Amino acid sequence: MEQRLPTQHSMTHRAAAHDYTLPGFYHITLNVKENLGQVLGAVAGNLNAPDGSTDAPHIVLSPIGQMVEHELLHVLTAYYPMVHVDTYAIMPEHLHLLLEVKSKLHNREGKPVHLGQVIAGYKYGCTKKRWLMEQAKPAPTVADGSAVGISKDSFPPLFAPGYCDVMPVDAKQLVTQRQYIHNNPRSRMLRMQHPEWLHIQRGSIDTALSISALHGYLLSEDAGTPESLAQAESQLLQADGTITCDTYGNRAVLTDRRCLPVVCHRRDVWDYYKQKAHCLEEAAKGAVLVSARIAKGEREIMDEAVHSGYTVVLIADNGFTDRYHPSADRMDLCAEGRMLMITPWQYRYRPREEKISVPVCKTMNCLAQALCRTKDSWWQEP
Repeated sequence: MEQRLPTQHSMTHRAAAHDYTLPGFYHITLNVKENLGQVLGAVAGNLNAPDGSTDAPHIVLSPIGQMVEHELLHVLTAYYPMVHVDTYAIMPEHLHLLLEVKSKLHNREGKPVHLGQVIAGYKYGCTKKRWLMEQAKPAPTVADGSAVGISKDSFPPLFAPGYCDVMPVDAKQLVTQRQYIHNNPRSRMLRMQHPEWLHIQRGSIDTALSISALHGYLLSEDAGTPESLAQAESQLLQADGTITCDTYGNRAVLTDRRCLPVVCHRRDVWDYYKQKAHCLEEAAKGAVLVSARIAKGEREIMDEAVHSGYTVVLIADNGFTDRYHPSADRMDLCAEGRMLMITPWQYRYRPREEKISVPVCKTMNCLAQALCRTKDSWWQEP
């Protein structure tokens, strides 16, 4: 079940060391202006229909959505023939574009340009076409029957400022990005049918773990310097001195069933297969396994539990953005009530190359025990 989730970026962050005039694959996300709503289309289809069928989940594009698609497939590529649209999905209020830049970017006059200029030109072109579409409509009238003119200045941009980019860096991630974009309509329909589970629930779990208790645990684990501990603790979601969690999925799995933490320590490496057997045996009896799934052993145990049809809780190492949703496989599991995603962290932009710190790892191990009200050594008991 090894999945690389699409990187969650803000709408303005960029890779500081990357030259955005260079060839490569870029996953671009554009949002329409918030007050415009679902102006690009509507979700349709049957959630149970297989991919490729005419009844599979899809988006019925509005006239504006059709214009946005035409601008993408015909106008953008005419201005920049070195840009190929690999995969795209136009959703009701945003769109995903996987663009392949085949050679160094330049305009028709041969002047070098960067990707931001290409995207800005596309957004401006769509806004201008939308304005022309509005002009072509019969003009609204006032009480005396006279027409009300529509000026270009009074017409707002179609898209929100900025854009989000993800650069696939290897063949495996490129496949993941294509699948993520392709699955957008099905994912949206899943969330519409399971609103109570498939949306972010902010602060929905009070762990009863105080910051002071966590601090004591981290010190006992020799988890880092005072500075690194303070930095990790400052990123936690808190209310009234205790750590809270945002969730995605069915929270009842944490309260209705026995929960057991899955934490693999280096000191227990020789007993790993005993730990794995105990975890899966208890999961088969109905226990819910809870883990940050960081260490190799934790990944193996949690993945086998999922493949066996057991219920799991995954602790995420970063916060959830407002538009967060997991991979298609994990979303299906959340919809079935077999997976709960939780995070105790505020969201922050984290470069791909940045490693998870020891205090962050130890914090999630402590949280797994707090949520389960059970020590992570439970499997060693007779």
